[in-house]
Amino acid sequence: MSGGDQLHVVTSDDISDNRRRIGRGMIWGSAGLLALVALAQSAQVLGWRDFGFANWRPTLYAYCLFATCLCWAQVIIRGEQGKRTLFVLPAALFVVSLTVFPLLFGLLIAFSNWNLSSLSGRQFNGTANLVQMWHDPFYWNALGNMVIYVAAIVVEYAIAFGLALILAGQIRARKFWRVAFLMPLMLSPVAVSWMIGKSMLEPRFGPLARLARALGVEQPSFFESPWMAKLTIMVLDAWTFIPFMMIMLLAGLQAIPKELQEASRVDGATGWKSFWEITFPLMLPVSVTAILIRIIFKLKLADIVITITSGGPGGATDTVTSFIFREYRERSNVGYGTMLAMVYLVLIVIGMTILMKLAARLTRPRT
Repeated sequence: MSGGDQLHVVTSDDISDNRRRIGRGMIWGSAGLLALVALAQSAQVLGWRDFGFANWRPTLYAYCLFATCLCWAQVIIRGEQGKRTLFVLPAALFVVSLTVFPLLFGLLIAFSNWNLSSLSGRQFNGTANLVQMWHDPFYWNALGNMVIYVAAIVVEYAIAFGLALILAGQIRARKFWRVAFLMPLMLSPVAVSWMIGKSMLEPRFGPLARLARALGVEQPSFFESPWMAKLTIMVLDAWTFIPFMMIMLLAGLQAIPKELQEASRVDGATGWKSFWEITFPLMLPVSVTAILIRIIFKLKLADIVITITSGGPGGATDTVTSFIFREYRERSNVGYGTMLAMVYLVLIVIGMTILMKLAARLTRPRT
């Protein structure tokens, strides 16, 4: 190979100090421009000074310029290593634009008094929304309901584990039952709400209400009593998502080597003893994963509640998400609803962080 055909790789040692200064200047210059434009627009939004901005597009353009300069400067400053960074950096900047900026805008709205039915528009009100939330009994009631809903996951896990054990065994029509138990997971929660909550559980003409009257119940109602309504919502939600936990647990059961189970039988461990000493400890990582994912889905519970009860009776079935939804849609209170959502997000992050640390400690191999 001749000298002209050889590949020349630019390393950090080949980059001059002047070139590094140009790259750093591009980064800091574009970052400074982005900060100035963002501060100017924030000052205009808060009513401190009018800079003539009609919307947030100047900040978007400044961020695009900063992202371009940052990527370009990586190649200028670091050479070939900078080119490798470009495989990740644009995606990271795109994620920031889709998460961090909306979060900042949400915080700006959360500390504002903005009701869409008012002609005054959005006005900064400091911590007034936090004070209102602290004295809002309906919000705390929704948080209490979420604790009950999340606690019900223990029962859902037990049912899902039992179904997984049955389907993992040698039963007749096993493939049919696997598909049959997965069907609720294929349905939308809104469809489940209409088919069961609005139709089958209808107190006057629903088939289940007619069956209850035939059995001697004079006025069957599944949503009149607060606890009955809450229990019905939990059953409907569990019926929809138990198959999700079941399929994860079933996959874990099928991954257990059969040699272990055969060895346990040889040692005399059968029935419950084999389950508690062999199967359950081996299934612990899968079980913890299934429960954590189920908790995440449960914390978003809203569609079934909104479609069937709208949080009633008297907020008995309300979830935080359904309560926030009504603040937006029915009361048009965007500022207060955003504050509730932000506080709920913080509680979820803290709670899930604690749970994940406990799960990591629980599933840690013991020596």
